[in-house]
Amino acid sequence: MMNMTPVVKQLLIINIIFFIGSQIVPVSYDYLMMYYPESDNFRVWQIITHMFMHAPLPNFAHILFNMFALYSFGSALEHFWGGKKFLFFYISCGLGAALLHTGVNYLQLQSLLSSVSDLNLSKSELHLILNADYSSLFDASGKMVQGDIAAILNKVHCTQEQFNALAQSSAIVQSPVLGASGAIYGLLTAFAFMFPNAQLGLMFIPIPIKAKYFVPGILAIDLFLGFKGSSLFGSGGTGIAHFAHVGGAITGFLMMWYWKKNQFNNNRWN
Repeated sequence: MMNMTPVVKQLLIINIIFFIGSQIVPVSYDYLMMYYPESDNFRVWQIITHMFMHAPLPNFAHILFNMFALYSFGSALEHFWGGKKFLFFYISCGLGAALLHTGVNYLQLQSLLSSVSDLNLSKSELHLILNADYSSLFDASGKMVQGDIAAILNKVHCTQEQFNALAQSSAIVQSPVLGASGAIYGLLTAFAFMFPNAQLGLMFIPIPIKAKYFVPGILAIDLFLGFKGSSLFGSGGTGIAHFAHVGGAITGFLMMWYWKKNQFNNNRWN
């Protein structure tokens, strides 16, 4: 088994520090996970910090599988590329994952909001509705509590169907994303690019499979499981969140394709 390389080791340490720290200070999740830009909880640094955050305990599998994949595939890539090129690739794939995730959310959000466009909500009213705490909007009997949201909805004569669309839009805006999974999928793609005939396998697949077949297969399986609410390298959740995984893989593929086309793939940066 290949020895752990320096940048991979540093990334592992950073992820573990973030994980332990977030268990000690749970409120850190609100500041370091990445929210949709329209959310009141969005901060610009979350574009980077969300890559080092993982699901809280007792979900230990999220960080375990991601760090195992980082060690297994990252060390091989860093060995051939050097630390600087590897780190650039890793962060780029994480950013690409975040970009596609946000883009898919944007398209779904626009589709939902177009269905309520006849309500003629102002920008400030829409922002308030999208960031409202829907768990506190209704009392025990299921009746909407009087307040700013109720006043706005009553004023525009909002129907139940329109309210449902607004609630779904709010869920998109307020749902954060976290984890190194996008960057990990970029590493998987790069590994298959560089070592297509390497024999790989999973615990539940006893027969080794070549990387050029294994990686596309694992991507397809994880995306399918994502729509079911689970994942191989991730924390589960909605299918939409798993487009972040695809984003990391696509970014990794495009970078590898560009580097290979320009004969840059064999050059080290250090």
